[in-house]
Amino acid sequence: MAQGLTAPARIDYSHLVEQSRLINLLLVNVDVENRTENGTRPPGPPQDNTALAAALRLAMGRTVRRLRQAHAVGDVTLSGVSVLSRLATAGPDSPGSLAELERVRPQAMATTLAGLEQRGLVSRTPDAADGRRAVVSITDAGRAVLAERRSESVARLAQALDGFTPQERDALRATLPLLDRLAEQL
Repeated sequence: MAQGLTAPARIDYSHLVEQSRLINLLLVNVDVENRTENGTRPPGPPQDNTALAAALRLAMGRTVRRLRQAHAVGDVTLSGVSVLSRLATAGPDSPGSLAELERVRPQAMATTLAGLEQRGLVSRTPDAADGRRAVVSITDAGRAVLAERRSESVARLAQALDGFTPQERDALRATLPLLDRLAEQL
């Protein structure tokens, strides 16, 4: 690859759960419509996992794309937000460990971290136990960007959810553990 050009990082949506919550509406509506009056599914063949996977991918893609469009050009990338979120939650970590946890190549993680470090959102320090190894930490500026980004997305989702019935919101809430489990299995 030419000098100065970097490979695109693989985007990990698993830590953007608040952005994926809305995707279940389509699936919940289909499920609710396919139930009988007593709340059970009618007899018939089991649901096709391929069709479910395709519908889920489409709904997730639309939701994430629409939330992403709300952020200004030059904002922190989704992979950057994911790294900031992981550092804020789990604490300092090595670039290699972050790459493994985010399921990206070390080179892609290095690119993401360089961009975050250049903006002052993360800092690197030598590992106290092994000076050859670096440890990456989120800075106060990184926490502020993360909080702002989350609050924008959450506010946008909350506004969209205002148009749902209480039963629809309850159905979405009930699917959150399944979405989390799905994200962990990908």
